Amino acid sequence: MREGAAERHDRLLNLVRERGRVRVADLAVQLGVSPVTARRDAEALAARGLLDRVHGAVSWPERHGPAGTAPGGGSPVIGMLAPAAGYYFADIIRGAHEAAAALGARLILRVSDYRPEDDAAHASGLLAAGAQGLLVVPSWTRPEHQAAYAEWIARLPVDAVLVERRAEPGGPLDGMDRVGSDHAHGVLIAVRHLARLGHGAPLLVARSDSPTAQAVRTGYARALDALGLGAGLPVLDSTPDTPGHPPEATALAVRDLVREGRATAALMHNDEDATRMVRRLAALGVRVPRDIALITYDDEVAALADTPLTAVAPPKRAVGRSAVELLVERLTAGAEGQEAPRRHLELLPTLRVRASCGAADAPVR
Repeated sequence: MREGAAERHDRLLNLVRERGRVRVADLAVQLGVSPVTARRDAEALAARGLLDRVHGAVSWPERHGPAGTAPGGGSPVIGMLAPAAGYYFADIIRGAHEAAAALGARLILRVSDYRPEDDAAHASGLLAAGAQGLLVVPSWTRPEHQAAYAEWIARLPVDAVLVERRAEPGGPLDGMDRVGSDHAHGVLIAVRHLARLGHGAPLLVARSDSPTAQAVRTGYARALDALGLGAGLPVLDSTPDTPGHPPEATALAVRDLVREGRATAALMHNDEDATRMVRRLAALGVRVPRDIALITYDDEVAALADTPLTAVAPPKRAVGRSAVELLVERLTAGAEGQEAPRRHLELLPTLRVRASCGAADAPVR
């Protein structure tokens, strides 16, 4: 299998960490790439602050800890459990990988494929592989999953950070460190943007099969109340009846609400469902944004739709970076016999405005 840039960057960072300083020409030989590729990789890593450039060479930054240590040989090993490696979680994993490299840590990953009953076994596998701390994104998809599959997390023998998941108040995980996106704020800025464009309470078309979807639904009611927009219309479920197809009953309901003049704007979770819904609505005679303004939630593929979709963008990469930084800080403090307060860190999404809401392109916070 051909080596990707991320894997090559890992090897480059490991070489510099071990030696402290390496000439770019020597990197090319060690990595088995052309001098041009080695120089480009070194410049890219230096631009991200992971290395320092010095007269035709690169050096390991003192701020990232001592050089001369091979990965796993004194540097922390961080295990990460995620339900998927693509779509929403790809950027979280990238951010975690970047932060681990910058801090001289090694990140190892296991993917659970949304099987909460397998999460504990995967975590045990990470610990057996040498993980000294864990980033945990449980495979919860239903509200009852947390109660059924939380106890093993509370019993972990190492420090752990809950990522993009909220613990039940007073539950066994409520005292854990956690880092995630403030989805309620993401919904608020979307609804507020539509209100400023002259729309009343937008229709919410959302899935019901993920923690993000559940947070969007909860945030919707709070946003309407905060903005004084009333109770809004009943939420429509966008969970596909069959893979790759929006629920026909939902598409017909949106069409009817538009024709009756009861809905002029909608917020939809998630991008893939929104792009399919836009196509189905067009076949039913409802055009975006001419007949209904639309904002989607996630901003994974929203910009690539036929009509580029305005989207709420959770700070996924920053979530991954922050989770690693918090865990490494926790591990370092523990090694020094110190104890720091536990933290619940929520990062704010942004709104990326495109054609689907009928407004000019602009980032909105």
